[in-house]
Amino acid sequence: MARAALSAAPSSPRLLRVALLLLLLVAAGRRAAGASVATELRCQCLQTLQGIHPKNIQSLNVKSPGPHCAQTEVIATLKNGRKACLNPASPIVKKIIEKMKKNGK
Repeated sequence: MARAALSAAPSSPRLLRVALLLLLLVAAGRRAAGASVATELRCQCLQTLQGIHPKNIQSLNVKSPGPHCAQTEVIATLKNGRKACLNPASPIVKKIIEKMKKNGK
């Protein structure tokens, strides 16, 4: 009986470690499932293009600086479905933004 108690004791911490590891994995999986929340907390545009032909743009999204990102972001949705980040300081991009405002897009 004493041997059974002694042999069960070392596996108990091992079982506890396994249970904690599983809980951490489940928590990490839930955090990954909510990845859209995490992307809102940082800049979306890591690299920008200096310009793109306006004919290729379907819509334009201008995001003002805020707690998620300290810089203005210009995200163009192209007609082929892709998204492209544009440099808001570029003269061509400024003209595109003005043209989109006038057209109401």
